[in-house]
Amino acid sequence: MHAITLLSFLFFTGLVAFITWRITRRDDHGTASGFFLAGRSLTFPLIAGSLLMTNLSTEQMVGLNGAAFSDGLSVMAWEVVAVIALVALALFFLPRFLKSGIATVPQLLEIRFDKGTQLITNVIFLVAYAAILLPIILYSGAVGLQGMLDLHDLTGIRSDTVLLWLTVWVVGIIGSLYALFGGLRTVVVSDTLNGVGLLIGGFVIVYFGLQAVSDSGGVMEGWSILKESNPDKLDSIGGSEQQVPFFTLFTGVFLINLFYWTTNQQIIQRTFAAKNLAEGQKGVLLTGFFKLLGPLYLVLPGIIAYHLYADQGVKADEAYGHLVFNVLPAPLTGFFAAVMVGAILSSFNSALNSTTTLFSLGLYKAVLNKDASEEQVVKSSKVFGWIMAIAAMVIAPLLAGQESLFGYLQKMNAIYFIPILAVVIVGLLTRRVPPMAAKIALVGGCLMIAAGYFVPPFDQLPAIMHEFHFVAAVFLLLVAIMLVIGKLRPREIPWVQEDSGAVDLTPWRGAIPAGIVLVVLVIAIYVAFAG
Repeated sequence: MHAITLLSFLFFTGLVAFITWRITRRDDHGTASGFFLAGRSLTFPLIAGSLLMTNLSTEQMVGLNGAAFSDGLSVMAWEVVAVIALVALALFFLPRFLKSGIATVPQLLEIRFDKGTQLITNVIFLVAYAAILLPIILYSGAVGLQGMLDLHDLTGIRSDTVLLWLTVWVVGIIGSLYALFGGLRTVVVSDTLNGVGLLIGGFVIVYFGLQAVSDSGGVMEGWSILKESNPDKLDSIGGSEQQVPFFTLFTGVFLINLFYWTTNQQIIQRTFAAKNLAEGQKGVLLTGFFKLLGPLYLVLPGIIAYHLYADQGVKADEAYGHLVFNVLPAPLTGFFAAVMVGAILSSFNSALNSTTTLFSLGLYKAVLNKDASEEQVVKSSKVFGWIMAIAAMVIAPLLAGQESLFGYLQKMNAIYFIPILAVVIVGLLTRRVPPMAAKIALVGGCLMIAAGYFVPPFDQLPAIMHEFHFVAAVFLLLVAIMLVIGKLRPREIPWVQEDSGAVDLTPWRGAIPAGIVLVVLVIAIYVAFAG
């Protein structure tokens, strides 16, 4: 069985690499526009595929299913509320981003505020990606693969620690090669290919999982048994003791989703590369439709794993890999493990590509070497990318032992998500708020949230009011501070956003109707599963 699993794994991994190379081998990888923005050539299927796959990594597949193993359907908020954020991206943020012709979010803040604001935002992004995002992707990927491929038996390595380090480094090196030699379009094409496989594989796991619940009595029988035996796990409304209590959907959960889908460089870089605004909006809203299906393959398997293995001492973040290994036939296990490696590589190389973009355009070209040629900028990104990749590979194994991987990720993300989101929104909606206000909000916001998490007695605040309410309160405070500074010490000349002429800004006629339909479907899903 191990031989069949391994062979199918190697075949599918190699197939995606070969097809990606064939499609992108003649691309422009030597200029900044070609390497970082795919020559502004992306159409809506590639944008949707890449957005979905960049998001769909093992911190989603392993972490969110692990959260569902513990808390049930209420954790679907991270998928379903994301749809509202994607509608906001399509209708409000994307037209403004493309108008300025930017390659990074900090570039927008330089246009709106000043170079100092851009520099602070760049540094925040780089530190966060190196210490939080990249290591979590590698760690969750290693944990998922160990369960799926039963790497202990396959490799003969008995030490959990040695196997974890080895898996992290192998995946990290392969992901780095993809990102640092291929550029954004290579990342996007491999994302889309793996995205198709991951969606198919995700639904196949649900099928075999429900078959296992019913003891081969059929999918509908399995669903009925699941509903009868675990009704509390299928309630969309989270209780106060769960990771996502219902009322946090309107505060911190919404804001974290909003930042993730509208201002997170790792995600929205592929929308900056849209051929025009209409293609960008179609791609974003198509992603929103696929996110509505997320609970089926990102939450339901965790609930199935709870039903099957809760009495076997399986840990939450091990549940998904355990389910895949036990319910899938051997050739399909190899296929799905290959797709999962694709998902890990996708998120890792997308984050790495975004990290190198931030460094090369925001620090190297803007500060360290203002006269750098395009070749020098691309070269600097590759050197810095290897430094970041190695740092992530060293940090990743140190994350072992977290109670909930997905909960840890969202908590740590909030430290920098919230201040940057506050500055971007105030920057786009006001004309007189000065650069000083943005800098105070960026630095002060990160320090406030970090103090609330780690510094006594401030760490009592998130415990008293729930950490998602706490980060929302910090967001409102930052917005208020910026508006007050804007009143007391306004810019002398109101800011006016100019059209860079980078792409055609004619909107898609179906954008608003499609956005309304998606919002209605989100409400319908919550109502349908409300306990």
